[in-house]
Amino acid sequence: MPDSAGRTRLLMIDDDRKLCRLVGTYLEPLGFEVTAVHSGPEGVDRATAAAAGWHAIILDVMLPGMDGFEVLKKIRAVSPVPVLMLTARGDETDRIVGLEVGADDYLPKTFSTRELLARLRAVIRRSATAAAPLAGAVAPPTEIVVGPLRVNLDAHSAILDNKPLVLTPVEFDLLASLAKARGRVKTREGLLDEIRDRNYDVFDRSIDVHISSLRRKLGDDAKEPRFIRTVRSAGYMMVSP
Repeated sequence: MPDSAGRTRLLMIDDDRKLCRLVGTYLEPLGFEVTAVHSGPEGVDRATAAAAGWHAIILDVMLPGMDGFEVLKKIRAVSPVPVLMLTARGDETDRIVGLEVGADDYLPKTFSTRELLARLRAVIRRSATAAAPLAGAVAPPTEIVVGPLRVNLDAHSAILDNKPLVLTPVEFDLLASLAKARGRVKTREGLLDEIRDRNYDVFDRSIDVHISSLRRKLGDDAKEPRFIRTVRSAGYMMVSP
């Protein structure tokens, strides 16, 4: 959500200064406040500052001092802020690695400004929805308990073995969908529908990358799962205790 001044605070970490200026020129009249930094270490410092308050981050893969994947790892260690990664030539390997590390979305560097705006708004909207408490709610939070895992649907939080999990909005949506359907198979198409703010299609294997990342955070083993079981040719299922 915008800040009290109505501006959406965006951090752009990219060493292409011309591109940063172009993005700023396009987005600022649309209500964005764009701050640009041009190296990996500086990006980490600005992204993880205690009072940063970024609504989203645009992060390039190729950066001086530290590549974008390392920057993203350090951001994800402390914050679920939406991160849109930029990849050279739309390289599939970069996209997969970025999603595994915790990117919310990605764009090739040949993006149009209209697509950039649409994807930014989508990841910011999802993040705001995940963070917003229910106004005037009087009922206790809806919580699903699966063994040592507690998924709070109202607070959009998850706790495993009494320790909070740091999940991206997409990962939480997937976990919540599986938890609500525990004991039943969720197809990839069904899961894609749960995260419909993003422009996936039914053949996009990015859903599997997000599931893999979620499993790592749960300490789950795909071969002997405690929580998420792969059902061949069907989809995924939350294992009931």
